[in-house]
Amino acid sequence: MTRATVRFWIALHTWSSLACTLFLLMLCITGLPLIFHEEIDAATGDPAAVVSGVAASGTDPALRPLDSVLARALAQRPGEIPLYMAFYDDRPLMTVTTGARPDVPVSGMHIQIINRLTGEPVTEVGSGHAITEFLLQLHTDMFLGLGGELFLGVMGLVFFVAIVSGVVVYAPFMRKHDFGILRTTRSTRLKWLDYHNLIGIVALAWMSVVGLTGVINAFVTPITKVWQANELAAMTRAYAGRAPLPPARYGSVDAAMATARRAIPGMNPQFVAFPGTAFSSGHHYGVFFQGTTPLTKHLLTTALVDAETATLTDARPMPWYFKALSLSRPLHFGDYGGMPLKLLWAVLDAFTIIVLGSGVYLWVGRRRSLGDATRLAADRAVRAPVFQEGISG
Repeated sequence: MTRATVRFWIALHTWSSLACTLFLLMLCITGLPLIFHEEIDAATGDPAAVVSGVAASGTDPALRPLDSVLARALAQRPGEIPLYMAFYDDRPLMTVTTGARPDVPVSGMHIQIINRLTGEPVTEVGSGHAITEFLLQLHTDMFLGLGGELFLGVMGLVFFVAIVSGVVVYAPFMRKHDFGILRTTRSTRLKWLDYHNLIGIVALAWMSVVGLTGVINAFVTPITKVWQANELAAMTRAYAGRAPLPPARYGSVDAAMATARRAIPGMNPQFVAFPGTAFSSGHHYGVFFQGTTPLTKHLLTTALVDAETATLTDARPMPWYFKALSLSRPLHFGDYGGMPLKLLWAVLDAFTIIVLGSGVYLWVGRRRSLGDATRLAADRAVRAPVFQEGISG
């Protein structure tokens, strides 16, 4: 590369890094405890961790019917209508989400955790669960809604630019030195430059994967809208133009689930979307199934069942872009390989914090050095005429 090209890549790496560093530090710091969110919730009394038994999504006779669980949940929230049901795949707990109307914002939704063995709500939720929910909201959109999600997505793209430009800058440097060189006997700034380069290269693949999966997760709302406008519209074309089904005419959820299970055998239901919500039409129960392996449990297949008659309208897998979204979520937080992978994710997260922090330190140090050099040159320029006058005199 020519000297001008190297200068361009250095400038691109510097300014792209500075543009996203503050937000990436926030994401890394909040993301570190979120890697262990299940363990934190369990240690602080999360009901999902202390209740054991059959899976809520199963067909064990000991499980209460969905209709009775729903009636119990609605009795706790008079005047509200059902929006979603979601199941735990390893314990007999499920959630029922209600709200005043189908299109209520998230802030207006109320979630109840119910034990499907007893039909009773689980009321004791540990403080750790509230902490992880707060951190997740901060990590996802900084409490700014869609605008915050999209902004953090853009910061993720800028971070990826910083990673790529950092590799380009590092390549010519490595031609002059051994890989992983640490010049610890030189200046503090040079030592931290070596640490910055070495840790950055070691964590390169992880930072790229987590950064790009974070970008995909940040665009969940636009991705969902694309699915609604295309696949969902195609699946419900026969119902186009009809008035939404009023809640009083919603039929049996158990009957709809039985229809969906016949259409999609060998899979487990993950959640049910009621009519009018983002994942159904105004006339359907959207029953979303997941696979049974560590990989396929993140890939969803949809069955749309007429909410009034319990007849199947359509069933199909989610499109490729939604599969990418579904797979990026657990990969982003290291949820694929149990505790060993979580520990690796935590170490690499800490490495990234060091890379970001050392990058800021190096930039500040360089600016300070440039400032000192500029002041020295200015001082010499001022002293030079005086010195010349003294000689001529």
